[in-house]
Amino acid sequence: MNLASLFQGIATIAWLAFIGVLALAIIRAGRNRPLKNATVTVITTAVLAVVSTFVAAGMVFIEPHERGVVISAISPQGYRQQALDPGLRWIIPFAERVERYPISRQTYTMSISPTEGQIANDDSITARTSDGQEIYVDASIIFEIDPAQVVNVHIRWQSRYTDELVRAQARGIIRDAVSQFGVEEVYSTRRLDLTKTISDQLTIKLEENGLTLVDFVLRNITFSPEYAASIEQKQIAEQLAQQAKFVVEQRRQEAEQARQVAQGRADATVIDAKGVAEARIIEAEAEAKALAVIAAVLEGNSDLLTYQYISKLSPSIQTMLLPSNSPFVFTLPETGLAPTPEPTPVP
Repeated sequence: MNLASLFQGIATIAWLAFIGVLALAIIRAGRNRPLKNATVTVITTAVLAVVSTFVAAGMVFIEPHERGVVISAISPQGYRQQALDPGLRWIIPFAERVERYPISRQTYTMSISPTEGQIANDDSITARTSDGQEIYVDASIIFEIDPAQVVNVHIRWQSRYTDELVRAQARGIIRDAVSQFGVEEVYSTRRLDLTKTISDQLTIKLEENGLTLVDFVLRNITFSPEYAASIEQKQIAEQLAQQAKFVVEQRRQEAEQARQVAQGRADATVIDAKGVAEARIIEAEAEAKALAVIAAVLEGNSDLLTYQYISKLSPSIQTMLLPSNSPFVFTLPETGLAPTPEPTPVP
């Protein structure tokens, strides 16, 4: 409880005491039983009530989130040019009064939902884009009164600044700003630009009237049922196109994979064939070298070929071969075969 409220309570009690003492004095006087020192008591309570009332009427306590505009009957302008700051302040009793204005942040919301905005039912802003589409905008304006401009706000708007200034300016500026953008830009590519445009213009208008814009919130954008249906169809078509593109890409990757597999097999076949060919070349070169060595050996010893020939014959052969010019006669081994009889001539 502040002192101003305390003195108001004291003044109320003093007046009740004055009325009670006065009534008691009158009743006792009517019964010929006058109240002792009744006059002094009545006058004392009356003075106390008047003084406490006077003091209570002159004391004003301004809360930290408020500023007070003093309306003065003795001032040439009808008001004090300087607003009252927070704390216990003094005004001229019964000649001045105080209008309090909040300097804390306030929010004004306009929404299509009937329970969210300051006004019941649909309070969204209807606007048309540059390409003629109708949209509905939900927005919140967070603002505060400039403490140095409280007196001017009272002079120009009094308590109507919320509805007649913030609301009216915001709705007009939003409509003007939306008309500079296409419908697709509004809800996708340039939504931030739209918000900035509205915020900049609204800041100027509010500052001209003693208010400060803290933030502008573009809450939601709703489209007409027809356009919303077209957007949904477009999104479905885009999703189908993306799906088809994905399928095509998947088929392309599968074909590329098959091509790479076939290429790998072909490369492997070529490598195998090349290996076989190189092996045959190496084998032929080795054989040629071997033949060259053999030829060199045979060139110096011609009988070696005959020896090799005899060595290659089957071990079970029953024939002995001798050189044609051998001077030796060898006895042929027994073959174990009966001699073939000579044929008898027919007479």
